[in-house]
Amino acid sequence: MIHWRRLFQPRKPAFWLMLALNGLSTALVWIVQHYPLTALASLVIAVFAIGNAWLGLRLAWQLLSTPPNPPR
Repeated sequence: MIHWRRLFQPRKPAFWLMLALNGLSTALVWIVQHYPLTALASLVIAVFAIGNAWLGLRLAWQLLSTPPNPPR
């Protein structure tokens, strides 16, 4: 069973990097959908968005599979 509380670990840099990557992917997808871009530009931005989403999910999985640091 996965404990979702393990995902929220603000003391670990992986948590903040995951948030930044997922936010950047969302922004990139929004740009592709709302601005008229050439096909090549849309493809490049979409590849970056998918890569960011994949890295963000990988970091989330890493956070879920490791126990949080004990409070100080």
